Amino acid sequence: MVGMRDVARRAGVSLSTVSLAVNGTGYVAESTRARIEEAMAELNYVPNELARNLFRGRTNLIGVTIPTVAHPFFAQLTASLQRHLHDAGLRMMLCSTADQERGESEYIDMLKRQMMDGIIIGSHTNQRPEYWQGIGRPVVAFDRFLGEEIPSVCSDHVQGAHLAARLLIESGVRHVVEIGGPRSQFHDLAEAQTADGSFESVLSAAADAVTDVNDTTFPTVRYHLTFEREMAAAGVRCDYVSVEHVSDTSLFERAAEEVFRRFPDTDAIIAPDLAAAHCVRLALRELRDADTRGSRDVGRRIPDDLQIIAYDGTPVADLAGMRVTSVHQDLDAIAVKLVERMKEAIADEHASESAASESVSASAVDVYGTADAPAQVAASCDLVPVTLMRGETTR
Repeated sequence: MVGMRDVARRAGVSLSTVSLAVNGTGYVAESTRARIEEAMAELNYVPNELARNLFRGRTNLIGVTIPTVAHPFFAQLTASLQRHLHDAGLRMMLCSTADQERGESEYIDMLKRQMMDGIIIGSHTNQRPEYWQGIGRPVVAFDRFLGEEIPSVCSDHVQGAHLAARLLIESGVRHVVEIGGPRSQFHDLAEAQTADGSFESVLSAAADAVTDVNDTTFPTVRYHLTFEREMAAAGVRCDYVSVEHVSDTSLFERAAEEVFRRFPDTDAIIAPDLAAAHCVRLALRELRDADTRGSRDVGRRIPDDLQIIAYDGTPVADLAGMRVTSVHQDLDAIAVKLVERMKEAIADEHASESAASESVSASAVDVYGTADAPAQVAASCDLVPVTLMRGETTR
């Protein structure tokens, strides 16, 4: 196998000069660099990328955790992330936590051992803020608040809630049903547990537990709480049907069926794309069945009797046969912002390491906080605007 020593002999230079030229770590005269490159071409020498990156203290590898690749939202986000990481000279190592036994912990171990340059956390985690702050390596969160020092990128869910609520209220709806993820993941709601430990009405629990939609570690709850409060202020009844596991796409269909079974009087539904598409399909099927039977009960016509809004805005929302009104999250802009924040975090880490190496003394830092001063969860993040895309399913 051809190595640097062979290149050095062919070019008539020292091994260290070849190393400087290949790794870009020092000055090499242009004429000398040209001889080295010519020797490399003649010998078909290919630099060992792994060894070069390790020499630089870099792997150019970024870990990304998501709940599942089976869900269209996360599949589309992953595709955008991979493209923008590549454009930034970085590679992606993907972890679908629902499909990988160790999931997040394995990636954190790799990060600590410097087998990755950083990690983007896009999956739900039960780790406390001090855990993430104690890692001491680049971490960026998507739709999560992991700690004060952890950069976070989120869609503007409060804006999304306002847009959807305004549309429905102005159209005169009386009873809205939300479909969403398990409320147990909205950390604040643990405070709203009843004496027997069960979660009661989402509306009352949310209203009692959270006085400010910013007081949460799970940004998506901002959308639900804001939407519910605006519905309540307008005198509109609001119910909630939960999808307990986002990784099981069949549960979105079951949730849609539950809405139609439990709430036959609802005149509006707001749901993730998959569930919204199933709701459209079920409503259209009701009409076909009624027409076939010649029944006077003609079912609910979209959008006259039943309005449907999808929250995400992926193409899957339109697969049921109608162009669905949607709150569109800009996944490409989210990916761009996540990559920007990761590059900044890596640069900050290298700057800190350089400063530390030049320091003549070091002091211990308590990254875990104390009982009197615990680590706090971040209160804000980079917000990416959402857009209301009008379709055929709202008035």
